[in-house]
Amino acid sequence: MKTLLINTLLTISLLASAPLLAQEGPLRVGMSGQYFPFTFVEQDELKGFDVDVMNAIGEEMGREIQYETANFSGLFGMLESGRIDTVANQITITEERQKAYIFSDPYVYDGAQVVTKKGNTEVESVEDLKGKTVAVNLGSNFEALLRELPYADQIDIKTYESNLERDTALGRVDAFVMDRVSASQIIKEKPLPLELAGPTFSQITNAYPFRDTEAGRALRDEVNQALATLRDNGTLASISEKWFGTDITQP
Repeated sequence: MKTLLINTLLTISLLASAPLLAQEGPLRVGMSGQYFPFTFVEQDELKGFDVDVMNAIGEEMGREIQYETANFSGLFGMLESGRIDTVANQITITEERQKAYIFSDPYVYDGAQVVTKKGNTEVESVEDLKGKTVAVNLGSNFEALLRELPYADQIDIKTYESNLERDTALGRVDAFVMDRVSASQIIKEKPLPLELAGPTFSQITNAYPFRDTEAGRALRDEVNQALATLRDNGTLASISEKWFGTDITQP
C-alpha cells in the first residue's frame, strides 16, 4: 500500500510538472529570412528587426527562440500543421486572417504616412494636403486612399515611378505619401532632408499569429505579457530606432 501511494504521488507530480516543462521548451518561430530589414541573412547569420524583437521576447519569457526559415508562402502552412508556434515576418492583421488565427497585441503600427521636406510647417498632417501637390508611387494604393479623402478634389496628386522622395526634398512637390515603415527607412538611409508629417492615416498593424487552441491562446497571452514589458521599459522603441530611426512600435 505504501509503495502504491508513493507511485501515485510521483505520477501526480510528473503530470503537474508537464505543462511547465512544455512551456520551457523552445519557442518555434517561422520567418522568411528574405525581407530586409525585418528578417534577412547576412554572413550566414539571421538578422533584422523581427529577429531582435523576438529575441527580446524570448529573453523576457525565459525561453529559447528556435527559428525556422521558409518561403513566405509556406509559413502559415507550417503554423497550421504545428511545425512552428508563430510567424514573425511583418504579418498584418486582416479580417480574413482573424478568422483562422488569434493574434498577439500589435508590435508594429504602419499605414499611409505623409512625408515632407524637413522644416515644412505648411504640411504637418494629412489635413494640410488641401491645395498641395502630393506624390505617390505609381501602382500603389496610396493614390486611391488620397482620393477617398473628403477634400480629395483639392489635392494635386502626381504619380511617380521613382525619385518621389528626391523631388519632395527639392521642393518640387509639397509632400509624398508612402507606408510609414518604408518612409522611415528612406529617411534613415538616404541623405535627404525629409521628415514624417503627423500620424498615419488608414492605419494597419502587425502582430504574431497563433493557432486558436488552448495552447495557442496561452502562448499568445505569454507573448503579450512580454511585449507589454518590453514596451514599458523602452526595449521595443530602442530596437525600432536601431532599424528605422523612429519608433514604429507605437501608434
